[in-house]
Amino acid sequence: MTALWQPSQENKQLPCSLIQTTPGTELLLQSFCYGMEISVYPHWKLCLQGPHELYFENLSKQKKQVMEKNGNNRKLRVCVATCNRADYSKLAPIMFGIKMEPEFFELDVVVLGSHLIDDYGNTYRMIEQDDFDINTRLHTIVRGEDEAAMVESVGLALVKLPDVLNRLKPDIMIVHGDRFDALALATSAALMNIRILHIEGGEVSGTIDDSIRHAITKLAHYHVCCTRSAEQHLISMCEDHDRILLAGCPSYDKLLSAKNKDYMSIIRMWLGDDVKSKDYIVALQHPVTTDIKHSIKMFELTLDALISFNKRTLVLFPNIDAGSKEMVRVMRKKGIEHHPNFRAVKHVPFDQFIQLVAHAGCMIGNSSCGVREVGAFGTPVINLGTRQIGRETGENVLHVRDADTQDKILQALHLQFGKQYPCSKIYGDGNAVPRILKFLKSIDLQEPLQKKFCFPPVKENISQDIDHILETLSALAVDLGGTNLRVAIVSMKGEIVKKYTQFNPKTYEERINLILQMCVEAAAEAVKLNCRILGVGISTGGRVNPREGIVLHSTKLIQEWNSVDLRTPLSDTLHLPVWVDNDGNCAALAERKFGQGKGLENFVTLITGTGIGGGIIHQHELIHGSSFCAAELGHLVVSLDGPDCSCGSHGCIEAYASGMALQREAKKLHDEDLLLVEGMSVPKDEVVGAVHLIQAAKLGNAKAQSILRTAGTALGLGVVNVLHTINPSLVILSGVLASHYIHIVKDVIRQQALSSVQDVDVVVSDLADPALLGAASMVLDYTTRRIC
Repeated sequence: MTALWQPSQENKQLPCSLIQTTPGTELLLQSFCYGMEISVYPHWKLCLQGPHELYFENLSKQKKQVMEKNGNNRKLRVCVATCNRADYSKLAPIMFGIKMEPEFFELDVVVLGSHLIDDYGNTYRMIEQDDFDINTRLHTIVRGEDEAAMVESVGLALVKLPDVLNRLKPDIMIVHGDRFDALALATSAALMNIRILHIEGGEVSGTIDDSIRHAITKLAHYHVCCTRSAEQHLISMCEDHDRILLAGCPSYDKLLSAKNKDYMSIIRMWLGDDVKSKDYIVALQHPVTTDIKHSIKMFELTLDALISFNKRTLVLFPNIDAGSKEMVRVMRKKGIEHHPNFRAVKHVPFDQFIQLVAHAGCMIGNSSCGVREVGAFGTPVINLGTRQIGRETGENVLHVRDADTQDKILQALHLQFGKQYPCSKIYGDGNAVPRILKFLKSIDLQEPLQKKFCFPPVKENISQDIDHILETLSALAVDLGGTNLRVAIVSMKGEIVKKYTQFNPKTYEERINLILQMCVEAAAEAVKLNCRILGVGISTGGRVNPREGIVLHSTKLIQEWNSVDLRTPLSDTLHLPVWVDNDGNCAALAERKFGQGKGLENFVTLITGTGIGGGIIHQHELIHGSSFCAAELGHLVVSLDGPDCSCGSHGCIEAYASGMALQREAKKLHDEDLLLVEGMSVPKDEVVGAVHLIQAAKLGNAKAQSILRTAGTALGLGVVNVLHTINPSLVILSGVLASHYIHIVKDVIRQQALSSVQDVDVVVSDLADPALLGAASMVLDYTTRRIC
């Protein structure tokens, strides 16, 4: 046998060998001394030779530090509560990981919910088969499978859980997902001052599950999320970023190594000896508790379509939500349990279920498994109805949101069945468990239990009264550019009620004083205009940390503008929350809320002015980058020997196409008496600038036309790079120079871009003041809790 891990170039001094041991759970080791992760199959154990003493010495030190931090050298007592077969598939990998580190953790397992019901397969047995000791079994389900039964089940769980938690006294409880049972668990733990780690918070599906999931988020002290969007949602919900771990889905740790197993015996066991791989369907559909009648109708149409499609189909019984009883009646009415093409089952062990969906010709239904786990195999999925409407999905998922007859579902089956899509890792990369265990070890039990929410700073609250209600909700927007300093009152609809403009001072002290003075005047004027200012948004040149409201550093366009805290002085003076971001990002936010990017999932904005900036919207969210340097599109290099740029490099787009660059070229022509043509003049006291170059080009000056063509070509090459790198659905050119460049940019795209991106539309922004509107949108989106 060969090793499943080979040392990297820098770790060649660390040879490894594998020694066979008894089968068990997957062993995942993380080397703290070399920073590498090693995954080994269940029946192998990794031995380190060479400097292994250093490895174990570091491991021992870490163990000691964690235990000292948690007091009395005791282990972290973790209670994992599982309610049904679905949540156990996510919790089991974590439970195995905890069990494999007994020097750090004590594991208590509590089983409740549908695990203990015969009609749903008595799935607690698979927990026992996995060799976990079940500390407590709680019968918490009130039968009835309607809305009232769900409420009564929550109440019953709340009655029974306090005794269990008093007896176990866990340091932390791990709760998964969005089920009503999980809400009872989180409520009990929170009220009994037990720390809660919530798995899969921040996600969006589209039913009552959203409300339950977000309610658990507010009760939980720590969060493990699966996607970047979920992480951003948690931050938007004012959760502490330091207590959020983007780990991926724990089930992916198992999924991504599952396809190599002997799957044909599993397929034959559940579907018959005559069934081949990729020639059967897996169906799993649950009731939608907010629209039970419609979900039952959809289920009936689904079964009709599957009967007509005439392929062997494995149908799993629905979960225990309200409406499940009616769905089972529909199955029996149509004779599904006795139909030769169907196999109806209450439960399939997760290991076997993985193999069944991995090798299916298609999966159909509305289970989260279809849009989450099945993407790891590229299996085609048909997602029915609204139950998962808000989930992130791979290209393998085809949505049928509504249907009046079976025809639409049948057509979807013909489109999807038998296809093979690229494997998707939206929800995980197979390394979630090591991250979660490391996160658990970092929890300091000496920290105050009371959780804190990260609201934007507000110095004092204003009481609501009729005058405030009748006021126009507005934002104070500040645009700090290379030339001018502008402040505006902007309404919720994006109307600029009043605008103030001054030249941008050259020194920090003069600039900050002018900003404060203009904002105070604008806020006073807002009262007279019957505008209620909700906050202040600042758009500024330079690299910005929007979380702290600090300008980290700026280009030469704005002097003395490094490590500047804008939030504190403005918030202290105006007693309002303050947001700060880069001007290119603000232009993108303006397009998202008020302009041509409204409703689009992915687009890029390029702003052309004194300098060149940009902003990237991906999956409806603004991209800042790891060091807040994303979308510095003006500093994309398009020529290795181009003109010097203000950033210190050369050949950047900004060195060709910015207002500064055009001014530089205009002065050169003017100094050589090559700028002015018939019908054109420049007064002696007027500075030659980009406007004169453009005017000369319009009047037929060939050299001016050539300079503009070169500038537009540089910008076009930058756009081509953006299309090839980000592949947005739209590119918006913004700023005073956009209209002069648009046609040249489109020509460059036709000549230079790959054919696959040549159809991406490039348009000129129709917003008059994108920087001001973007600054305002930061305030209006957050204070009114609107996303777009």
